[in-house]
Amino acid sequence: MDKSSRKALKEQYQNRKIVGGVYCIRCKDRDEVWFRATEDMQGAKNRFQFFVSTDSCPEPSMMDAWKESGASGFSFEVIEEIERNETQTDREFSDDVNTLLELWLEKNQNLDP
Repeated sequence: MDKSSRKALKEQYQNRKIVGGVYCIRCKDRDEVWFRATEDMQGAKNRFQFFVSTDSCPEPSMMDAWKESGASGFSFEVIEEIERNETQTDREFSDDVNTLLELWLEKNQNLDP
């Protein structure tokens, strides 16, 4: 890869839209839901797909359900997304995402194991 191509790719990466938010992992068979926050929604989706494709449990708290239902019994659902503003620091964006998670957990107290 030549220097100009590398520079263009770097610039494209730095100028991409950063989208975070709240998602849940749902076990259909056991009617259990785990709410999570992320500063990188696409990365979270990719990680979940990797776990499903390798039949590996994403978190210890899900292990019993994963063993019982298998990877096909789980789904990844985006609950709410927020886009990072150009003026936000990493910390400010992280705080916003975590506040959004807290709001969703309050709304769904009876669903989060």
